[in-house]
Amino acid sequence: MRSTFSGLNTMVRGVFANQLSLDTVGHNITNASTEGYSRQKVNLAATRGQGVSSLYGNVIVGTGVDSMSIERARNIYADKQFWQETSTQEYYKTTQVNYEKIEAVFDDSDKTGILNAMDEFYAAWQNLSKDASTASTRVAVIEKGNTLADRIKTAGQQLQSQINSQYDDMRVTVNKVNETTAKIVQLNKNIMQQEAIGASANDLRDQRDLLVDELSQYMNLNVYEDEKGMYSVVSNGITMVGGVERLTLEMSDPINNGDYGINDYVINIKESGITFLPQNGSLKAQQDTIAEDKEYIDKLADMAGFLLTTFNNMHQQGSGINGSDSSLGTFTTQPDGTVTGTNGEYKGPLYGLNFYGDDNTVYEWDADNHQMKATTMTAGTVTRSISYTETTNSDGTKTRTPKVNIDGTVKSTDTVRGINIITALTVNGQLSKTGGQDSVAARIFSVEQDTDANGKLLDGTYKIVTNGSKDGTNAVNLSALMNMSGSEAQKYNTAKVFLNGSTEAVSTSARATEADSLNAYYNAAMSKLGSDAESLKAKESSQEDLITQIVNWRSSTAGVDWNEELTNMITFQKGYSACSRCLTTMDEMLDRLINSTGTVGR
Repeated sequence: MRSTFSGLNTMVRGVFANQLSLDTVGHNITNASTEGYSRQKVNLAATRGQGVSSLYGNVIVGTGVDSMSIERARNIYADKQFWQETSTQEYYKTTQVNYEKIEAVFDDSDKTGILNAMDEFYAAWQNLSKDASTASTRVAVIEKGNTLADRIKTAGQQLQSQINSQYDDMRVTVNKVNETTAKIVQLNKNIMQQEAIGASANDLRDQRDLLVDELSQYMNLNVYEDEKGMYSVVSNGITMVGGVERLTLEMSDPINNGDYGINDYVINIKESGITFLPQNGSLKAQQDTIAEDKEYIDKLADMAGFLLTTFNNMHQQGSGINGSDSSLGTFTTQPDGTVTGTNGEYKGPLYGLNFYGDDNTVYEWDADNHQMKATTMTAGTVTRSISYTETTNSDGTKTRTPKVNIDGTVKSTDTVRGINIITALTVNGQLSKTGGQDSVAARIFSVEQDTDANGKLLDGTYKIVTNGSKDGTNAVNLSALMNMSGSEAQKYNTAKVFLNGSTEAVSTSARATEADSLNAYYNAAMSKLGSDAESLKAKESSQEDLITQIVNWRSSTAGVDWNEELTNMITFQKGYSACSRCLTTMDEMLDRLINSTGTVGR
């Protein structure tokens, strides 16, 4: 038989259930703008019924409702996809920012970049080729050469600063990762403690998922939940967080990188000492952009290497105007075909000079190892002379090519890479000093048949002379070299260097820019930069659209909808009022039953 007061208990349960639901609705509404908050809902269930006898047997009478749990609305599949795609998005964003910085380094929109300096350097040589005797044109060549060198150096320094800034950003990111994993571990502990008694730590779980959202910006990760409700966060096979334990990241000690003039760093796991290599996220992007910045330093080094080797080699083939135009050397062809004679000394350092670099150093490009070899000779031992080679053409005529010979005692031989090549790119001090512009090698050598005192041609005897003070043939060659491919420039390989008794031809075929001319090499690098930046921008935009879709997917489940919550509020309010009214009615019935039934003697 049912208790007299069982109906009251039923209504009390209804009041409590609706009150709890109203409280939960209020919690949702107040946290509608809270980042990471997930909508919560009370799970209600009918309580066990009570058997009551009737005419045809027992019937079950309901005893009301009870609150089973308060659960948050969360789509774990959307979460996992969000964490995966956020890493990719942050990778694109960080890389895109770096591309914008590189483009700023090479920006020439205001005519202050490398391209403008190359154009002006080329134009200066063109002007010099028209009149080699004009002092102002020779000075202009030196000044424009200095400008080009300075802009290449400035770009290299800006890229160095950019790399250092990236390492600073990486250090900040590593600290954020450590702070985030520490918070996740603490929340794991708190969630485990609260849920050990059977409750759901919904708000703590929201905070933990928000921290995982943040962590996914820095690295690729997978998240697993154990039976105690604790997260394990794994990145690239390494468990960064495992329940109440975690690993700590740290930057290594500085690693000197002389090729780029910077200190490099790697990310290590403090507890084990092994290197941590993220596969995605901003950490991976920072590592990749540092490598890309180094590539552009290498491109600048290739340009500097071209000017120090190939360009210098051609400059050595000409002479200035600060000396006599008399014979540079007289040679006799013997009956057996050998060439004998003495190399005449020209008055002044007018040929065999470097335009860029040190005057006592021979620069050559080592294509196999992609580096520059700098052979420095002891000052005072360097001598320059001129000889020639003779070839017989198919028609029987002879072609005689002057050759510049540089001799000296070797002081040191160094291999130079990266920023050190750029640092060596300075206009030769011999040209920059007072009156040094007269040694700018604008004129070209030629081989002429020698004459006796009476002007009679001498058989088999030739002299090497320059073609007048206004001749600018070598200036033409130097300006053309800016746009010459490797095969076109090989015919100008007419320099030799004598080092410790051995003879080596200074190569123009092994060029820092490979088969490309200087202009073509630079334009190709800038085209690739623009293409890569535009391609990444498109990828970043597409990824942004994908993230927006995932966020909307998450919000459709976890987000607080005002209309829905207000509807629920009215529903639970009406339920609360109805249960209260029913409770009042039952109370009046019981009052009548207890106080007014069975009174005797009235």
